[in-house]
Amino acid sequence: MTVLLDPTSEQSPSSRERLARPDKLEGLTVGLLDISKPRGDVFLDRLDELLSQRGIAVKRYMKPTVAKPAPLPLRRQMVGEVNVVIEGLAD
Repeated sequence: MTVLLDPTSEQSPSSRERLARPDKLEGLTVGLLDISKPRGDVFLDRLDELLSQRGIAVKRYMKPTVAKPAPLPLRRQMVGEVNVVIEGLAD
């Protein structure tokens, strides 16, 4: 038997279907979420540059700490402002 531990310490994790990925990013606003890991901004800066060159609208966000999930107000803000979110993981 395999036991998986949830590093977020969720007592009752929610389960929901994944949303379908968009066929294209043109015409959408892409959110870039920096999760506050070292050098994540370097990756997201380059991605921002590449998306902007293609004429894709980009909005940037940052979690206050890598140790916890994004706060609810930040998640709500992203939901209201962008169509898709890309998280930047680095080290």
